[in-house]
Amino acid sequence: MGLAAPPARPTGADQNADRVTAARRVVTADPSHGLAPAPLMACGSPERGRAFWLRSDDGVRLRLGFWPGSRGHVLILPGRTEYIEKYGLVVAELARAGWGALVLDWRGRGLSDRLATDPLLGHVDDFAAYQLDMAAVMQAAAALGLTGTDLPVLAHSMGGCILLRALVDGWHPPAVALCAPMLGLAQNAALRASVVAMARLSRPLGRDLAYVPGTGPDFGLRSTSFDMNELTRDGAQFARMQAQIVAEPALALGGPSLRWAGSALAEMAALAARPAPDVPALIALAGNERIVSNAAIRARAAGWAGAELLEYPGAEHELLMERPGVRGDLIARVLALFDGAVPAG
Repeated sequence: MGLAAPPARPTGADQNADRVTAARRVVTADPSHGLAPAPLMACGSPERGRAFWLRSDDGVRLRLGFWPGSRGHVLILPGRTEYIEKYGLVVAELARAGWGALVLDWRGRGLSDRLATDPLLGHVDDFAAYQLDMAAVMQAAAALGLTGTDLPVLAHSMGGCILLRALVDGWHPPAVALCAPMLGLAQNAALRASVVAMARLSRPLGRDLAYVPGTGPDFGLRSTSFDMNELTRDGAQFARMQAQIVAEPALALGGPSLRWAGSALAEMAALAARPAPDVPALIALAGNERIVSNAAIRARAAGWAGAELLEYPGAEHELLMERPGVRGDLIARVLALFDGAVPAG
């Protein structure tokens, strides 16, 4: 798989990326790495950050953010609607401790290729495709002089589900931290069953590219008030997240497709039947979680030798974007785990 910039892909993905305001682009890259530069917007991260285009084995164009560090590098795997710039302040916290970072735009998110005609539809054909994104990141890390076995991982929500698949299939990073991992959904069993049935019945008719009922192009952060949000109790963090997608609509994402939902539920069920990986872990859950299933998180942690489970009472889903006390404590614990797992070089 080549890592050079691919030709423009005639899909909603590149049309979406082209809407990024040129005046706010920061496009720098070191040609010696053989990685093509991609846009990276100002986001409160260290100025030495840059972004690259990658190409997955199935031809999807992905965007990767990279910040060099003296202590080592953390791979950050975002959630379903997230993008590189959202983690700018987290990257800055890591940098203060000497850590660099890599942050990925998953396929169908951020400035990576959107996979449906409607660029706001959160779609993927099959959850297995996210492992191709993981492989592309590992290849890019090698080009940057890093190795997968030296990269501790910080994963949130959907990123935690994708990470767990890589772990149970044999990948062995030095340590992982999972924040509100998507190992089950908070909705009741009847609602989950109805989504699975709709996804299965609509696929032969080609109708599973529709939004999950109750969602749509403006679903989520774009149209939610702070008082009604299920992400954070920190008003400044909420305003920052909304301001990013207002300033750069190309980063926004709406509700998921029926196919995404059906595939996600199938993946979570399959992972629940697999034994826990032999990797040191920190698993954090939010006391007021309303998006993913805390019961599923607790069940996974209970069977994971060497895993520490943390709960933050009153916190919402986005623990890394929560109030300073929650955010600061969690990042400090993540850094302690990673410092202990990766020898200082």
